[in-house]
Amino acid sequence: MKIYTKTGDKGQTSLIGARADKDDLRIETYGTIDEANSFIGKAVTELDAATFADILDDLEAIQHELFDCGGDLAVVTKTRHYKMTDEPIAVLEKRIDELMEEGPALERFILPGGTPAAATLHIARTVARRAERQMVSLMKEQEDVPVIVQKYLNRLSDYLFAAARVVNARAGVRDVEYIRGAKVFHTDKE
Repeated sequence: MKIYTKTGDKGQTSLIGARADKDDLRIETYGTIDEANSFIGKAVTELDAATFADILDDLEAIQHELFDCGGDLAVVTKTRHYKMTDEPIAVLEKRIDELMEEGPALERFILPGGTPAAATLHIARTVARRAERQMVSLMKEQEDVPVIVQKYLNRLSDYLFAAARVVNARAGVRDVEYIRGAKVFHTDKE
């Protein structure tokens, strides 16, 4: 089987129902979602299954959901059936709450880093945020986009932040606070 088709050699690619320039905002957005997914895959390779089984389970589900997000963005036919629903968002919210409860109290902004896996999750978080910004621009430009994807990306970046902090905490690595920042977060742990 040949992986190359040569159909994109003139700077266009296929959507479901049309062709578009490879630099089209829709293509750029789902390409950025794919980039976030790849960094999540890298983080998976950096996590020990014995210590991080719950987070690994989360990340595998998220990788599938990101494929769903990209697929939903690729649909431009008049009749659309999107895969993304509110259910994965509710799951992310539950897990964010659990992880934030497990992690150390948060008062200030933290510097992205710590363990290799936490640093990779922070990269995935920033890429997810970029995808969300692109999604907002796409929603302003085109009406036929699944708004649920933007909501999912917003929650995903919060999840990745919480997961990165827990990865560091379980590994015994302290988050480094941004030293010139004021206390901006107030938690129930105070």
